[in-house]
Amino acid sequence: MSDPASKPQASAAPMGAIGRALDADLWFWFRSSPVAIVSAFVAVTLIAAALLADVLAPQNAFDAAQLNLLDGFTPPMERGMGSQMLFLMGSDDQGRDIFSALFYGTRLSLLVGLASVLFSLTMGISLGLLAGYVGGRTEMFIMRVADIQLSFPAILIALLIFGVARSLIPPQQYETAAVVVIIVAIGLSNWAQYARTVRASTLVERNKEYVQAARLMGISGLAIMARHVLPNVTGPVLVIATINLALAIIEEATLSFLGVGLPVTQPSLGTLIRSGQKFLLSGEWWILFFPALVLVLLALAINLLGDWLRDALNPKLR
Repeated sequence: MSDPASKPQASAAPMGAIGRALDADLWFWFRSSPVAIVSAFVAVTLIAAALLADVLAPQNAFDAAQLNLLDGFTPPMERGMGSQMLFLMGSDDQGRDIFSALFYGTRLSLLVGLASVLFSLTMGISLGLLAGYVGGRTEMFIMRVADIQLSFPAILIALLIFGVARSLIPPQQYETAAVVVIIVAIGLSNWAQYARTVRASTLVERNKEYVQAARLMGISGLAIMARHVLPNVTGPVLVIATINLALAIIEEATLSFLGVGLPVTQPSLGTLIRSGQKFLLSGEWWILFFPALVLVLLALAINLLGDWLRDALNPKLR
């Protein structure tokens, strides 16, 4: 016969783990920050809408078969003359539903932002660990390259890298490779911040006793950097990555707005803003306003979350 007292104890174990997670300092500071809660809600809502674009969008805004030119320039909350579809945020000159276009544009902007941050994060952490742990000429070379890059605005470096890559790619293959090119361009323009931060933390960690003990045990330098040093230097890097995600999204929108980013066939928020600004003075304000509003909300929410995470992980700022 089973002991009845054992069932509550068994069920209490997972609840205790959940309770400890909810009572953690980070969760406590999150619950006590209205700005963080609102920012997280806005960011999660926009991200979920972008991921579920195929399900939630009333129209595939970039399928020519679903467009009707008679619906062009329909104001918000009115029905089109051709399809009689209700356009919540209006339509553009092609009869494209702006509300649906925002789902797909946000998804592509998030993809470029996340991928470019992961690229620069991986590159910056690797070079920062190498510079801080090895030292000598290796450290001097990596840090001088980082210093030179940090002396220029990131957007100019991205423009230079994008221009070089575009000149090397055949015109007929450009649209296929455009997303990869802009991810690499933005990623290469932002790695130096991670490298400097990780290098400074590695200089502190490499002289600690646990690293010295690992060396005496004969563990290779690569294994020490990956297993022992890296977990202790990732805290500040995660804060930078959160803030840089918003900057990467804005940088992609800037490049696309300037006409050197994503092509019209692969629309992002920047591409939608570039298309809308052509009709602003003619009275069709909604074509520019709603993509710009979503970009501001997304970047602001992620940026505020990064600021909160920085404060929450720094006891001196609490």
